[in-house]
Amino acid sequence: MTDAERPRVVTVDPVAPPRATLRAAADTLRAGGVVALPTETFYGLAAAALDAGSVRRIFELKGRPESKPLLVLVASVAMAHTVAHVTPPARDLMARYWPGALTLVLPALPTVPSVVTAGTGTLGVRLSPHPIARGLVELLGEPVTAPSANPNGLAPPTSAAGVLAYFPEGIALVLDGGATPGGEPSTVLDLTTEPARILRQGAVIVRDFGSRRSSTLPFRTSS
Repeated sequence: MTDAERPRVVTVDPVAPPRATLRAAADTLRAGGVVALPTETFYGLAAAALDAGSVRRIFELKGRPESKPLLVLVASVAMAHTVAHVTPPARDLMARYWPGALTLVLPALPTVPSVVTAGTGTLGVRLSPHPIARGLVELLGEPVTAPSANPNGLAPPTSAAGVLAYFPEGIALVLDGGATPGGEPSTVLDLTTEPARILRQGAVIVRDFGSRRSSTLPFRTSS
C-alpha cells in the first residue's frame, strides 16, 4: 500500500474545530471522498448523502447489506426539510431533543437516492451536537451519511486509531477529534407508522410522546 492510498489524518480540536479544516473536509466530500469523523457516540463514515456513488462506497467499505438504509446527519431543522417530509410531531421532537442522539425516521423526498433509503422511501435524520460533525455538515451545505466507522458486525470505534485499524485504505480523510464517549448509539424512532415505533432504544429516552404538543401519535417498541 502506498502513502497515496492511506487515509490522511488531521488532528482537530473537538470543541472548536477550525473552519479551514472543516472546509477542506467538505471539499473532500464534494469530490466523492469518504471522511471519518467523531460524533457524540462513535466515529462515523461521512459521504455526501445526495451523491449515490459516494454512498455506494460506504456500503462497499462496511460490507453493509444494501437492504439496510443509512441515516443521515443534518445541520438544522431547515436542512431536514430538504430531504424529508417533516411532520408536526417530528418538529416537536426536534425542538425537544435536537441536537442529540435521536434519529427520526421520516418519509424521504424524491431527491434522496434510493441507495440511501434502501428503497424504503423513508429516511433517518439526526442533528449531531458534536462540533466537528455538525460543523462539517454546515459547511457542506447538505446532509451526510453517518453509519459507524466499522465493518458490518464489528464493534464501532471510539478513536481515529480504531478507524484506521479497520480501514487502512479506502477512506480519503480521518478527522481525529480524540476519543468519543461510546456508550449507547442513537435512539431510532420511526414516525412513518401509526403507532410510531422505537426501532432501536439508545442514548435518548423519548418521553411524553403522546402528549398534546406531540399530536396524538403514540409510540411502541419494535419487536
